[in-house]
Amino acid sequence: MTNVISRGRGLITAMIVIVVCSGVVQGYLTPLLPVVGAHVGIGGVGQNNLYLLSQIAFTVLTPLLSRWGDIWGHRRLLLVAVTAVAVGSLLIAARPTTVTLAVGMVLQSAVVGFFPLLAGILRSRSPEHGRVGMSVLVGALLLSIGAGGFAAGTLSDEHALAGLWTAVPFGALALGAALALPASTAPRAGRFNVLAALLLTGGLGALMLVLTEGQSWGWTSGSSLLAVAAALVLIVVWVLVEQRSAHPLVNLGMLRDPRLAAVSAHTFCIAFGAIGFLGANAVYLGTEPDGDGFGLGLGAQAISLVSLAMVAVGFLGSTLMPRLSRLIGDRAVLVAGGCAGAVGFLSLVLFHSSVPQYVAGALVVGLATGMFEAATRALSVEVVDEAETALSVGVNEMALSLGAALGAAVIGALWSSHTTAQGTVTGAGYQWAWTACAVTALGGAAIGLVFRTPADAPVSGAAVPHTGRTA
Repeated sequence: MTNVISRGRGLITAMIVIVVCSGVVQGYLTPLLPVVGAHVGIGGVGQNNLYLLSQIAFTVLTPLLSRWGDIWGHRRLLLVAVTAVAVGSLLIAARPTTVTLAVGMVLQSAVVGFFPLLAGILRSRSPEHGRVGMSVLVGALLLSIGAGGFAAGTLSDEHALAGLWTAVPFGALALGAALALPASTAPRAGRFNVLAALLLTGGLGALMLVLTEGQSWGWTSGSSLLAVAAALVLIVVWVLVEQRSAHPLVNLGMLRDPRLAAVSAHTFCIAFGAIGFLGANAVYLGTEPDGDGFGLGLGAQAISLVSLAMVAVGFLGSTLMPRLSRLIGDRAVLVAGGCAGAVGFLSLVLFHSSVPQYVAGALVVGLATGMFEAATRALSVEVVDEAETALSVGVNEMALSLGAALGAAVIGALWSSHTTAQGTVTGAGYQWAWTACAVTALGGAAIGLVFRTPADAPVSGAAVPHTGRTA
Protein backbone atom coordinates (compact mmCIF):
# COMPACT_ATOMS: atom_id res chain seq x y z
CA MET A 1 0.00 0.00 0.00
CA THR A 2 2.87 2.40 0.81
CA ASN A 3 4.34 2.00 -2.67
CA VAL A 4 0.93 2.59 -4.25
CA ILE A 5 0.40 5.76 -2.24
CA SER A 6 3.92 6.94 -3.00
CA ARG A 7 3.35 6.45 -6.72
CA GLY A 8 0.03 8.24 -6.41
CA ARG A 9 1.66 11.20 -4.74
CA GLY A 10 4.30 11.48 -7.45
CA LEU A 11 1.66 11.17 -10.15
CA ILE A 12 -0.53 13.88 -8.64
CA THR A 13 2.48 16.16 -8.05
CA ALA A 14 3.37 16.03 -11.75
CA MET A 15 -0.27 16.68 -12.62
CA ILE A 16 -0.37 19.69 -10.31
CA VAL A 17 2.49 21.26 -12.30
CA ILE A 18 0.48 20.82 -15.51
CA VAL A 19 -2.73 22.18 -13.98
CA VAL A 20 -0.89 25.21 -12.55
CA CYS A 21 0.29 25.98 -16.09
CA SER A 22 -3.34 25.76 -17.22
CA GLY A 23 -4.45 28.18 -14.50
CA VAL A 24 -1.71 30.70 -15.20
CA VAL A 25 -2.48 30.63 -18.94
CA GLN A 26 -6.19 31.19 -18.25
CA GLY A 27 -5.56 34.04 -15.81
CA TYR A 28 -2.57 36.07 -16.95
CA LEU A 29 -3.76 37.68 -20.19
CA THR A 30 -7.02 39.18 -18.92
CA PRO A 31 -5.47 42.12 -17.01
CA LEU A 32 -2.87 42.64 -19.77
CA LEU A 33 -5.04 42.88 -22.89
CA PRO A 34 -5.85 46.61 -22.55
CA VAL A 35 -2.15 47.54 -22.23
CA VAL A 36 -0.96 45.05 -24.84
CA GLY A 37 -3.78 46.08 -27.18
CA ALA A 38 -2.68 49.71 -26.99
CA HIS A 39 0.92 48.69 -27.68
CA VAL A 40 0.13 46.67 -30.82
CA GLY A 41 -2.71 48.89 -32.03
CA ILE A 42 -5.73 46.73 -31.14
CA GLY A 43 -8.77 48.65 -29.92
CA GLY A 44 -11.61 47.47 -27.74
CA VAL A 45 -13.38 45.72 -30.62
CA GLY A 46 -10.20 43.91 -31.61
CA GLN A 47 -9.58 42.80 -28.03
CA ASN A 48 -13.13 41.47 -27.82
CA ASN A 49 -12.60 39.60 -31.09
CA LEU A 50 -9.48 37.97 -29.63
CA TYR A 51 -11.53 36.88 -26.63
CA LEU A 52 -14.23 35.55 -28.97
CA LEU A 53 -11.65 33.61 -30.98
CA SER A 54 -10.23 31.98 -27.87
CA GLN A 55 -13.71 31.09 -26.55
CA ILE A 56 -14.63 29.40 -29.83
CA ALA A 57 -11.33 27.51 -29.77
CA PHE A 58 -12.00 26.43 -26.17
CA THR A 59 -15.43 25.08 -27.07
CA VAL A 60 -14.29 23.30 -30.24
CA LEU A 61 -11.13 21.73 -28.81
CA THR A 62 -12.83 20.26 -25.74
CA PRO A 63 -14.55 17.29 -27.44
CA LEU A 64 -11.78 16.86 -30.03
CA LEU A 65 -8.88 16.52 -27.57
CA SER A 66 -10.98 14.36 -25.25
CA ARG A 67 -11.99 11.95 -27.99
CA TRP A 68 -8.51 11.83 -29.51
CA GLY A 69 -7.16 10.97 -26.06
CA ASP A 70 -9.57 8.05 -25.67
CA ILE A 71 -8.65 6.80 -29.16
CA TRP A 72 -4.90 7.41 -29.38
CA GLY A 73 -3.78 7.58 -25.76
CA HIS A 74 -4.22 10.16 -23.02
CA ARG A 75 -0.52 10.86 -22.44
CA ARG A 76 0.20 11.25 -26.17
CA LEU A 77 -2.55 13.83 -26.60
CA LEU A 78 -1.57 15.53 -23.34
CA LEU A 79 1.95 16.04 -24.73
CA VAL A 80 0.45 17.53 -27.89
CA ALA A 81 -1.80 19.88 -25.86
CA VAL A 82 0.95 20.99 -23.48
CA THR A 83 3.34 21.60 -26.37
CA ALA A 84 0.72 23.73 -28.14
CA VAL A 85 0.18 25.81 -24.98
CA ALA A 86 3.92 26.28 -24.42
CA VAL A 87 4.51 27.31 -28.05
CA GLY A 88 1.55 29.70 -27.97
CA SER A 89 2.77 31.34 -24.76
CA LEU A 90 6.29 31.80 -26.16
CA LEU A 91 4.94 33.18 -29.44
CA ILE A 92 2.86 35.83 -27.65
CA ALA A 93 5.70 36.87 -25.36
CA ALA A 94 8.50 36.93 -27.94
CA ARG A 95 6.71 38.91 -30.65
CA PRO A 96 3.37 40.44 -29.64
CA THR A 97 1.44 41.49 -32.75
CA THR A 98 -2.19 41.14 -33.75
CA VAL A 99 -1.44 37.93 -35.66
CA THR A 100 0.76 36.32 -33.00
CA LEU A 101 -1.74 37.19 -30.27
CA ALA A 102 -4.53 35.52 -32.26
CA VAL A 103 -2.48 32.41 -33.13
CA GLY A 104 -0.97 32.20 -29.65
CA MET A 105 -4.34 32.43 -27.89
CA VAL A 106 -5.78 29.68 -30.11
CA LEU A 107 -2.80 27.44 -29.30
CA GLN A 108 -3.20 28.24 -25.60
CA SER A 109 -6.82 27.10 -25.82
CA ALA A 110 -5.49 23.54 -25.81
CA VAL A 111 -5.52 23.86 -22.00
CA VAL A 112 -9.14 22.62 -22.23
CA GLY A 113 -7.74 19.15 -22.87
CA PHE A 114 -5.62 19.05 -19.72
CA PHE A 115 -8.33 17.96 -17.26
CA PRO A 116 -9.99 15.27 -19.42
CA LEU A 117 -6.64 13.76 -20.40
CA LEU A 118 -5.22 13.91 -16.87
CA ALA A 119 -8.42 12.28 -15.60
CA GLY A 120 -7.89 9.37 -18.01
CA ILE A 121 -4.32 8.84 -16.75
CA LEU A 122 -5.28 9.22 -13.08
CA ARG A 123 -8.19 6.77 -13.31
CA SER A 124 -6.12 4.05 -14.96
CA ARG A 125 -2.89 4.52 -13.00
CA SER A 126 -4.06 5.49 -9.52
CA PRO A 127 -7.84 5.02 -9.16
CA GLU A 128 -7.60 4.91 -5.36
CA HIS A 129 -6.52 8.56 -5.44
CA GLY A 130 -9.24 9.60 -7.91
CA ARG A 131 -11.37 11.95 -5.83
CA VAL A 132 -8.57 13.32 -3.69
CA GLY A 133 -6.43 13.87 -6.75
CA MET A 134 -9.17 15.58 -8.71
CA SER A 135 -10.06 17.87 -5.81
CA VAL A 136 -6.44 18.93 -5.34
CA LEU A 137 -6.04 19.55 -9.07
CA VAL A 138 -9.14 21.76 -9.12
CA GLY A 139 -7.85 23.69 -6.11
CA ALA A 140 -4.47 24.19 -7.77
CA LEU A 141 -6.23 25.40 -10.93
CA LEU A 142 -8.29 27.99 -9.05
CA LEU A 143 -5.32 29.34 -7.11
CA SER A 144 -3.10 29.56 -10.17
CA ILE A 145 -5.73 31.44 -12.19
CA GLY A 146 -5.79 34.19 -9.55
CA ALA A 147 -2.05 34.11 -8.96
CA GLY A 148 -1.31 34.22 -12.71
CA GLY A 149 -3.32 37.39 -13.20
CA PHE A 150 -1.78 39.04 -10.14
CA ALA A 151 1.78 38.13 -11.18
CA ALA A 152 1.26 39.33 -14.75
CA GLY A 153 -0.22 42.63 -13.56
CA THR A 154 2.66 43.17 -11.15
CA LEU A 155 5.28 42.50 -13.85
CA SER A 156 3.53 44.89 -16.23
CA ASP A 157 3.67 47.67 -13.65
CA GLU A 158 7.41 47.86 -14.37
CA HIS A 159 7.23 47.28 -18.13
CA ALA A 160 4.04 47.13 -20.18
CA LEU A 161 4.87 43.87 -21.98
CA ALA A 162 6.84 42.10 -19.24
CA GLY A 163 3.73 40.32 -17.99
CA LEU A 164 3.46 38.46 -21.31
CA TRP A 165 6.36 36.26 -20.18
CA THR A 166 4.42 35.04 -17.12
CA ALA A 167 3.20 31.81 -18.75
CA VAL A 168 6.44 30.88 -20.55
CA PRO A 169 8.31 29.20 -17.66
CA PHE A 170 5.13 27.42 -16.56
CA GLY A 171 4.71 26.04 -20.07
CA ALA A 172 8.24 24.64 -19.98
CA LEU A 173 7.66 23.08 -16.54
CA ALA A 174 4.37 21.57 -17.68
CA LEU A 175 6.05 20.01 -20.72
CA GLY A 176 8.65 18.39 -18.45
CA ALA A 177 5.94 17.11 -16.12
CA ALA A 178 3.94 15.67 -19.04
CA LEU A 179 7.03 13.80 -20.24
CA ALA A 180 7.44 12.32 -16.75
CA LEU A 181 3.86 10.99 -16.58
CA PRO A 182 3.19 7.34 -17.39
CA ALA A 183 0.95 6.38 -20.28
CA SER A 184 -2.65 5.56 -19.47
CA THR A 185 -3.50 1.85 -19.32
CA ALA A 186 -7.14 2.50 -20.29
CA PRO A 187 -8.30 0.55 -23.36
CA ARG A 188 -8.45 2.64 -26.52
CA ALA A 189 -11.77 2.80 -28.27
CA GLY A 190 -13.04 3.42 -31.80
CA ARG A 191 -12.00 5.55 -34.75
CA PHE A 192 -12.18 9.30 -35.24
CA ASN A 193 -15.38 10.49 -36.98
CA VAL A 194 -14.31 13.43 -39.15
CA LEU A 195 -17.81 14.38 -40.35
CA ALA A 196 -19.17 14.44 -36.80
CA ALA A 197 -16.20 16.57 -35.70
CA LEU A 198 -16.84 19.12 -38.46
CA LEU A 199 -20.56 19.35 -37.67
CA LEU A 200 -20.00 19.70 -33.92
CA THR A 201 -17.24 22.25 -34.45
CA GLY A 202 -19.47 24.36 -36.68
CA GLY A 203 -22.49 24.08 -34.40
CA LEU A 204 -20.63 24.93 -31.19
CA GLY A 205 -18.71 27.70 -32.95
CA ALA A 206 -21.94 29.33 -34.16
CA LEU A 207 -23.51 28.97 -30.71
CA MET A 208 -20.51 30.52 -28.98
CA LEU A 209 -20.45 33.29 -31.58
CA VAL A 210 -24.02 34.38 -30.82
CA LEU A 211 -23.51 34.06 -27.05
CA THR A 212 -20.47 36.34 -27.10
CA GLU A 213 -21.61 38.77 -29.81
CA GLY A 214 -25.39 38.75 -29.37
CA GLN A 215 -25.39 41.73 -27.04
CA SER A 216 -23.51 43.96 -29.46
CA TRP A 217 -25.42 42.68 -32.51
CA GLY A 218 -28.79 42.78 -30.80
CA TRP A 219 -30.40 39.52 -29.73
CA THR A 220 -33.17 39.79 -32.34
CA SER A 221 -30.99 41.10 -35.15
CA GLY A 222 -30.56 39.23 -38.42
CA SER A 223 -26.98 38.26 -37.55
CA SER A 224 -27.97 36.77 -34.18
CA LEU A 225 -30.94 34.88 -35.58
CA LEU A 226 -28.85 33.54 -38.47
CA ALA A 227 -26.14 32.32 -36.07
CA VAL A 228 -28.75 30.64 -33.85
CA ALA A 229 -30.35 28.95 -36.84
CA ALA A 230 -26.97 27.73 -38.12
CA ALA A 231 -26.07 26.39 -34.67
CA LEU A 232 -29.37 24.53 -34.34
CA VAL A 233 -29.22 23.01 -37.83
CA LEU A 234 -25.60 21.88 -37.47
CA ILE A 235 -26.15 20.39 -34.01
CA VAL A 236 -29.32 18.55 -35.09
CA VAL A 237 -27.52 17.10 -38.13
CA TRP A 238 -24.58 16.19 -35.87
CA VAL A 239 -26.91 14.28 -33.52
CA LEU A 240 -28.40 12.37 -36.47
CA VAL A 241 -24.94 11.51 -37.81
CA GLU A 242 -23.75 10.38 -34.37
CA GLN A 243 -26.79 8.12 -33.87
CA ARG A 244 -26.10 6.34 -37.16
CA SER A 245 -22.33 6.06 -36.75
CA ALA A 246 -20.52 2.89 -35.72
CA HIS A 247 -17.75 5.10 -34.32
CA PRO A 248 -19.37 8.28 -32.95
CA LEU A 249 -17.28 11.25 -31.93
CA VAL A 250 -19.37 11.55 -28.75
CA ASN A 251 -21.31 8.55 -27.50
CA LEU A 252 -24.65 10.30 -26.95
CA GLY A 253 -25.83 7.17 -25.18
CA MET A 254 -23.70 8.34 -22.25
CA LEU A 255 -26.18 11.16 -21.66
CA ARG A 256 -28.96 8.59 -21.26
CA ASP A 257 -27.20 7.66 -18.03
CA PRO A 258 -29.16 9.80 -15.53
CA ARG A 259 -26.05 10.22 -13.38
CA LEU A 260 -23.91 11.82 -16.11
CA ALA A 261 -26.90 13.85 -17.31
CA ALA A 262 -27.45 15.17 -13.78
CA VAL A 263 -23.75 15.98 -13.29
CA SER A 264 -23.57 17.84 -16.61
CA ALA A 265 -26.78 19.78 -15.96
CA HIS A 266 -25.58 20.69 -12.47
CA THR A 267 -22.28 21.89 -13.93
CA PHE A 268 -24.10 24.04 -16.48
CA CYS A 269 -26.29 25.70 -13.83
CA ILE A 270 -23.56 26.50 -11.32
CA ALA A 271 -21.10 27.63 -14.01
CA PHE A 272 -23.80 30.01 -15.30
CA GLY A 273 -23.41 32.15 -12.20
CA ALA A 274 -20.16 31.22 -10.49
CA ILE A 275 -18.02 31.59 -13.64
CA GLY A 276 -20.27 33.68 -15.86
CA PHE A 277 -20.26 36.28 -13.08
CA LEU A 278 -16.48 36.73 -12.88
CA GLY A 279 -16.24 39.50 -15.48
CA ALA A 280 -19.17 41.32 -13.89
CA ASN A 281 -17.48 40.96 -10.51
CA ALA A 282 -14.45 42.96 -11.68
CA VAL A 283 -16.69 45.62 -13.25
CA TYR A 284 -18.67 46.14 -10.04
CA LEU A 285 -15.53 46.26 -7.90
CA GLY A 286 -13.97 48.90 -10.17
CA THR A 287 -17.05 51.07 -10.73
CA GLU A 288 -17.30 54.28 -8.73
CA PRO A 289 -20.29 54.19 -6.34
CA ASP A 290 -23.49 55.78 -7.63
CA GLY A 291 -26.04 57.66 -5.56
CA ASP A 292 -27.65 54.40 -4.41
CA GLY A 293 -24.40 52.82 -3.25
CA PHE A 294 -23.81 50.46 -6.21
CA GLY A 295 -20.12 50.12 -7.07
CA LEU A 296 -17.01 50.07 -4.89
CA GLY A 297 -14.43 52.10 -6.85
CA LEU A 298 -11.47 49.78 -6.20
CA GLY A 299 -8.20 49.93 -8.12
CA ALA A 300 -6.67 47.11 -10.18
CA GLN A 301 -4.51 45.77 -7.37
CA ALA A 302 -7.39 45.69 -4.88
CA ILE A 303 -9.59 43.92 -7.45
CA SER A 304 -6.91 41.29 -8.02
CA LEU A 305 -6.66 40.74 -4.25
CA VAL A 306 -10.41 40.15 -4.01
CA SER A 307 -10.14 37.67 -6.88
CA LEU A 308 -7.27 35.92 -5.09
CA ALA A 309 -9.37 35.68 -1.92
CA MET A 310 -12.22 34.11 -3.91
CA VAL A 311 -9.99 31.46 -5.47
CA ALA A 312 -8.33 30.76 -2.11
CA VAL A 313 -11.76 29.97 -0.64
CA GLY A 314 -12.49 27.96 -3.79
CA PHE A 315 -9.35 25.92 -3.07
CA LEU A 316 -10.73 25.20 0.39
CA GLY A 317 -14.06 24.05 -1.05
CA SER A 318 -12.30 21.85 -3.58
CA THR A 319 -10.01 20.11 -1.10
CA LEU A 320 -12.88 19.52 1.34
CA MET A 321 -14.98 17.78 -1.32
CA PRO A 322 -13.65 14.19 -0.83
CA ARG A 323 -14.23 14.30 2.93
CA LEU A 324 -17.67 15.86 2.51
CA SER A 325 -18.61 13.15 0.01
CA ARG A 326 -17.66 10.45 2.50
CA LEU A 327 -19.56 12.17 5.30
CA ILE A 328 -22.79 13.23 3.60
CA GLY A 329 -22.75 11.58 0.16
CA ASP A 330 -22.36 12.80 -3.40
CA ARG A 331 -25.93 13.98 -3.81
CA ALA A 332 -25.74 16.12 -0.68
CA VAL A 333 -22.46 17.67 -1.87
CA LEU A 334 -24.06 18.69 -5.18
CA VAL A 335 -27.06 20.15 -3.37
CA ALA A 336 -24.83 21.97 -0.87
CA GLY A 337 -22.72 23.50 -3.65
CA GLY A 338 -25.80 24.81 -5.45
CA CYS A 339 -27.28 26.20 -2.22
CA ALA A 340 -23.98 27.86 -1.31
CA GLY A 341 -23.91 29.60 -4.69
CA ALA A 342 -27.49 30.80 -4.24
CA VAL A 343 -26.75 32.11 -0.73
CA GLY A 344 -23.70 33.98 -2.02
CA PHE A 345 -25.61 35.72 -4.81
CA LEU A 346 -28.60 36.52 -2.59
CA SER A 347 -26.13 38.06 -0.14
CA LEU A 348 -24.90 40.32 -2.95
CA VAL A 349 -28.49 41.33 -3.73
CA LEU A 350 -29.04 42.39 -0.12
CA PHE A 351 -25.60 43.55 1.01
CA HIS A 352 -23.31 45.25 -1.51
CA SER A 353 -22.65 48.84 -0.44
CA SER A 354 -19.32 48.27 1.36
CA VAL A 355 -16.24 46.19 0.61
CA PRO A 356 -16.68 43.82 3.61
CA GLN A 357 -20.34 43.21 2.75
CA TYR A 358 -19.66 42.52 -0.90
CA VAL A 359 -16.60 40.38 -0.28
CA ALA A 360 -18.54 38.21 2.19
CA GLY A 361 -21.02 37.25 -0.53
CA ALA A 362 -18.30 36.88 -3.17
CA LEU A 363 -16.35 34.50 -0.93
CA VAL A 364 -19.38 32.24 -0.56
CA VAL A 365 -19.64 32.18 -4.37
CA GLY A 366 -15.93 31.27 -4.48
CA LEU A 367 -16.55 28.40 -2.03
CA ALA A 368 -19.39 27.09 -4.21
CA THR A 369 -17.12 27.30 -7.28
CA GLY A 370 -14.48 25.08 -5.69
CA MET A 371 -17.08 22.58 -4.49
CA PHE A 372 -18.87 22.16 -7.81
CA GLU A 373 -15.74 22.05 -9.97
CA ALA A 374 -14.16 19.31 -7.85
CA ALA A 375 -17.36 17.30 -7.34
CA THR A 376 -18.56 17.31 -10.96
CA ARG A 377 -15.15 16.51 -12.42
CA ALA A 378 -14.70 13.58 -10.03
CA LEU A 379 -18.19 12.25 -10.67
CA SER A 380 -17.94 12.60 -14.45
CA VAL A 381 -14.90 10.28 -14.26
CA GLU A 382 -16.70 7.63 -12.23
CA VAL A 383 -20.04 7.28 -14.01
CA VAL A 384 -18.69 5.92 -17.34
CA ASP A 385 -16.55 3.04 -18.54
CA GLU A 386 -12.80 3.58 -18.32
CA ALA A 387 -12.42 3.71 -22.11
CA GLU A 388 -14.60 6.85 -22.21
CA THR A 389 -13.15 8.67 -19.20
CA ALA A 390 -11.61 11.60 -21.06
CA LEU A 391 -14.68 12.08 -23.22
CA SER A 392 -16.98 12.07 -20.18
CA VAL A 393 -14.87 14.73 -18.47
CA GLY A 394 -14.81 16.60 -21.79
CA VAL A 395 -18.62 16.61 -21.88
CA ASN A 396 -18.57 18.10 -18.39
CA GLU A 397 -16.05 20.74 -19.50
CA MET A 398 -18.33 21.64 -22.42
CA ALA A 399 -21.26 22.05 -20.01
CA LEU A 400 -19.08 24.33 -17.91
CA SER A 401 -17.98 26.44 -20.88
CA LEU A 402 -21.49 26.79 -22.27
CA GLY A 403 -22.96 27.58 -18.86
CA ALA A 404 -20.34 30.26 -18.23
CA ALA A 405 -20.81 31.78 -21.70
CA LEU A 406 -24.60 31.85 -21.37
CA GLY A 407 -24.32 33.33 -17.88
CA ALA A 408 -22.07 36.11 -19.10
CA ALA A 409 -24.43 36.76 -22.03
CA VAL A 410 -27.51 36.93 -19.78
CA ILE A 411 -25.74 39.25 -17.34
CA GLY A 412 -24.71 41.48 -20.26
CA ALA A 413 -28.28 41.54 -21.58
CA LEU A 414 -29.68 42.43 -18.15
CA TRP A 415 -27.12 45.19 -17.80
CA SER A 416 -27.79 46.62 -21.26
CA SER A 417 -31.49 46.91 -20.43
CA HIS A 418 -30.76 48.73 -17.16
CA THR A 419 -28.33 51.53 -17.97
CA THR A 420 -28.27 55.29 -17.53
CA ALA A 421 -28.01 57.77 -20.39
CA GLN A 422 -24.25 57.77 -19.82
CA GLY A 423 -24.09 54.00 -20.27
CA THR A 424 -23.55 53.19 -16.57
CA VAL A 425 -25.26 50.07 -15.22
CA THR A 426 -27.98 50.94 -12.70
CA GLY A 427 -28.50 49.29 -9.34
CA ALA A 428 -31.46 47.37 -10.74
CA GLY A 429 -29.21 45.93 -13.45
CA TYR A 430 -26.80 44.56 -10.87
CA GLN A 431 -29.58 43.17 -8.69
CA TRP A 432 -31.34 41.44 -11.59
CA ALA A 433 -28.03 39.87 -12.63
CA TRP A 434 -27.27 38.58 -9.12
CA THR A 435 -30.83 37.29 -8.81
CA ALA A 436 -30.55 35.39 -12.11
CA CYS A 437 -27.33 33.78 -10.88
CA ALA A 438 -28.99 32.83 -7.56
CA VAL A 439 -31.97 31.26 -9.34
CA THR A 440 -29.79 29.14 -11.64
CA ALA A 441 -27.67 28.05 -8.65
CA LEU A 442 -30.87 26.89 -6.93
CA GLY A 443 -31.71 25.05 -10.15
CA GLY A 444 -28.35 23.30 -9.87
CA ALA A 445 -29.15 22.32 -6.29
CA ALA A 446 -32.51 20.91 -7.41
CA ILE A 447 -30.78 18.87 -10.14
CA GLY A 448 -28.38 17.56 -7.50
CA LEU A 449 -31.38 16.05 -5.70
CA VAL A 450 -32.01 13.65 -8.60
CA PHE A 451 -28.43 12.33 -8.67
CA ARG A 452 -28.19 8.72 -7.51
CA THR A 453 -25.09 6.71 -6.66
CA PRO A 454 -25.58 2.96 -7.17
CA ALA A 455 -25.29 1.02 -3.94
CA ASP A 456 -22.49 -1.11 -5.38
CA ALA A 457 -20.52 1.75 -6.97
CA PRO A 458 -16.94 2.03 -5.71
CA VAL A 459 -15.97 5.37 -4.26
CA SER A 460 -12.56 6.47 -5.51
CA GLY A 461 -10.33 7.47 -2.67
CA ALA A 462 -12.44 5.72 -0.04
CA ALA A 463 -9.47 3.69 1.10
CA VAL A 464 -7.34 6.77 1.63
CA PRO A 465 -7.96 8.21 5.10
CA HIS A 466 -6.57 11.64 4.17
CA THR A 467 -7.76 14.77 2.40
CA GLY A 468 -5.72 16.96 0.11
CA ARG A 469 -2.48 16.21 1.95
CA THR A 470 -2.09 12.94 0.04
CA ALA A 471 -0.86 14.94 -2.93
